Amino acid sequence: MASQSLDQALSWLAGLERFSVRPGLARMEYMMERLGHPERRLKFIHIAGTNGKGSTAAFLHAILRRAGQDVGMFVSPYVTSFHERIQYNGSYITTEELVELIEKVKPVVEEMKESEFGTPTEFEVVTALALLYFATVTYPDIVVWETGLGGRLDSTNIVHPLACIITNVGLDHINILGEDLPAIAREKAGIIKNGVPIITGKMPGKALEIIEEAARSRRASIYRAGEEYDAVRIRENDREMMDFAGMFGSVAGCELGLVGAHQVDNAAAALMTLQVLSNYFALYIEEEHIREGLREARWPGRFEKISEAPDVILDGAHNAEGVSALIQTVQDYYPGRKVSLVFSALADKNYAEMAWQLAPICNRVWVTKNDHPRAARVEDLAAAFRTAAPDMPVQAEENWQEAWRQALHTVTPQEVLLVAGSLYFISDIRNEWKENRKAGDE
Repeated sequence: MASQSLDQALSWLAGLERFSVRPGLARMEYMMERLGHPERRLKFIHIAGTNGKGSTAAFLHAILRRAGQDVGMFVSPYVTSFHERIQYNGSYITTEELVELIEKVKPVVEEMKESEFGTPTEFEVVTALALLYFATVTYPDIVVWETGLGGRLDSTNIVHPLACIITNVGLDHINILGEDLPAIAREKAGIIKNGVPIITGKMPGKALEIIEEAARSRRASIYRAGEEYDAVRIRENDREMMDFAGMFGSVAGCELGLVGAHQVDNAAAALMTLQVLSNYFALYIEEEHIREGLREARWPGRFEKISEAPDVILDGAHNAEGVSALIQTVQDYYPGRKVSLVFSALADKNYAEMAWQLAPICNRVWVTKNDHPRAARVEDLAAAFRTAAPDMPVQAEENWQEAWRQALHTVTPQEVLLVAGSLYFISDIRNEWKENRKAGDE
């Protein structure tokens, strides 16, 4: 396909309602019918949760690949590139494949513009593209399928999975999902299907009660952290390890490729899910596959160290629960070290609470604005940190590249430079770092 056609197709996709949220499955149902129902030809593990979806997906993917399965993966948002959202056996969808699928979907979208449904959002179209990719191009044995937002009315909920996972429930996206934990739990419980097993991670009791009731009403077997399975964290010479015990078997001394106490929870939820699939769907997984997969799992932007002296850590902690996990991990791995922070968040996040959490572990802070249309104002972020820690140096810098440059040139080799907040911001920083490294190598 000519370069001009490539540009036109990608521009068309980018021109859809990129950051809008229009809950409901009617548009997805229409697209699936017009596209021949690709979702009916695939097997899914459907993952919802306030935090930990991507890491849980990474553990599942790594173990399944080690077990010889061909694995599709759909994740959101991306950190490295747009193509990261749709993967097959660890490789991203190519631009050519993406454009060919856009040409198939585009007539349906144009048709919908003139109908009662209206134009679908970018996320709905990307979800349809992923389903077409897996069902007509790559044919994976299983698809690890991450929700975008919530669950019940999320466009990914068009599928009927083999198993569902709800990693946790916290206060995030309250303007869309609800203002308290029970309301948010109800939305996430919407992925539970009749008779489909549901695996839950650690979560507040009120949220768990909602999920348990949804499972009972749909006659879905439920496997709960601390009940049907559990894991114990072990740290050995700065290696993140765990002992896992589930109702179908135990595995001790597993090393994890992702670090932090919260990653033990995510890995345990992944293992319980695979035990269920092994016992009820004859999925063949050996202990060596589990050990190798857990050790090899990687996920960009999750306590990811990109440099040393100083240690530079990228983490997409973008809500209170994520920040709490990040702080614990910093204290576990860098006790007594001075920490400098570069921070950016979206305006609809509770960044004031995140500032109160982060300020006690920080020596200085740069706040900046990322390129997302909903990015919080720099002056608002600065005010939040200055309120939380009046005596701490807080530098407000409108341009995120300048904030990043200042931080890199200010911190000493003995310090830790932490970059946190919106995953969109982490993506910008990560790509900037890679470009600078590439330029330095040339």
